Order: sequence, then C-alpha cells, then structure tokens
Amino acid sequence: MRANRPVYSILLWTFLSLLTLFPIYWLFVISVKPAVELFTTPSVLLETVYWKNYVKVLGDDTLRRYMFNSIVISTGNATLVTILAFMACYALSRFDLAGKENIFFWTITNRMAPAAVFLLPFFLLFTQVFVIGEWKLYDTRTGMILLYCTFNLPFAIWTLRPTIDGIPKELDEAATVDGATTWQVIREVIFPLARPGLAVTLILTWVFAWNEFLLAATLTSFNARTITTGLSEYVTTTGTEWGAMASIAIITLLPALLIFSVVQRHIVAGLTFGAVKE
Repeated sequence: MRANRPVYSILLWTFLSLLTLFPIYWLFVISVKPAVELFTTPSVLLETVYWKNYVKVLGDDTLRRYMFNSIVISTGNATLVTILAFMACYALSRFDLAGKENIFFWTITNRMAPAAVFLLPFFLLFTQVFVIGEWKLYDTRTGMILLYCTFNLPFAIWTLRPTIDGIPKELDEAATVDGATTWQVIREVIFPLARPGLAVTLILTWVFAWNEFLLAATLTSFNARTITTGLSEYVTTTGTEWGAMASIAIITLLPALLIFSVVQRHIVAGLTFGAVKE
C-alpha cells in the first residue's frame, strides 16, 4: 500500500497542475483564433493557429509604448523599493528603536487596505497638490514609480526583514572593531550576505508593479499608461476584440513566467534564508 502512495501523489499533483494551467492554456487558445471561431462551439484542442492577433498587437505603436512604460515603471519601482526596504530592515534589525515592532506592523497595515480605497486621495494629490506650473504628477512615470511604493514597500520590508535578522550581529561588531564605518558594514558585510533576499524582493516587487491595473488605469491617460491597461483599448462601443485582448494578456504573462521559471530556486532560497537558527 505504501509503495502506491508515490504514484497517487504524482497523479494528484499532475491533476492539480493541469487544473491550474488550464486557464492559461485556454487564454492562449483564444489568442490564436479568429473572431468568427470564437463565437462558434468552443474547441479545447488547437486545430489551426491564427497569429494575426499577435501581429496586430505587436504592430501597434501605442501598445509598444505601453510596454516600454511598464518596463520603466516596474524596473524603477522595484529598484527603489528594494533599496528603501534594505535600509529600513537594517535599521529595524540593528538599531534599538523605540516601538520598532509597532513601526513594522504599521507598514504592513498599508498593504492590508484595498487599492480602491486610495484612488480618490491619490487622484487629488496627483492632479491638485503635486503640481508645479503646468507640470503634474498625474500621468507620469515618476508618479507611478512613487505611487507603487505605497503598496510594494511594506511587502518588501516584510519579505526582507527575516533575511537581515538572519545575519549575525557579531559580524557587524567585528567589522566595527576593525575600523569599518556604518556604511562600510552595510556595503561590505550585510549586502553580500543579503543578496538572496534582495533578489527575491526585487523580483516579486517587479512582478507586482508589472501586473498592477487599477491604479494605472485611473492615474494615467496616455504618457505613462502601462501594458495591463492596454486590455481596455479593445473594449469598444462596436464590440470586444477577444482575440486581441487574449494576445495582450499572454504577452503580459510572459515576463513573469520567464522570470519565475529561471530564478525559482533562488526565490525559494531567499524566502527561507534565516528561517532556521541554531
């Protein structure tokens, strides 16, 4: 009976994997079908491949601009958030700050609230408060990079703090005795040892910024619009172009899938770093 357990386990996980991946597969099927076939009896198996949906999407200058905006905003936000989270976690871990646990919990509460709660306040800030002459923070890449810090920075601090706590304080003390300054300790001791956790934080925050839709759809109009908001471009008064929308969705999924498939082992190592202490 015990010998059959691995077989049952493999069958179970295979079934669950197929069940999880089926929506992505079905999305791809829709993206390679012409509009006429989408309104007939659906077929799970691919009989013919219709690539014109992808040609139409990739040939659109507007969508290419949205793609570039997404890359700039996601990369800029992930870099800024990782740096700020690293410094914040070092302070929370190494310095005896009054009420530091309350500070840590307060940062997490910012992540608990739904994004829709912040729409009106941020819209007023971007259009009425952060204004210099004719320049507004609304519909700018800088504005979106700073905006995503509101939600990604608490998550990054929560993810990165166990990594910093897992680095022995004795290493800091030894470096200080040798004459190293605080910045030298951070750069030469803490940063090299925290690289797995920093990589995880950078990757996850990049994916979160890349996938975000609600805030980008509300606080941008054209100049800083992202690829996820490009889905709404194909919902018109004359109908919905499902094939083109599915193509954009697949294109949006690819970077995250590629990143996670390549660095999966590093993500697991970074998340478990410092989890076990002797």
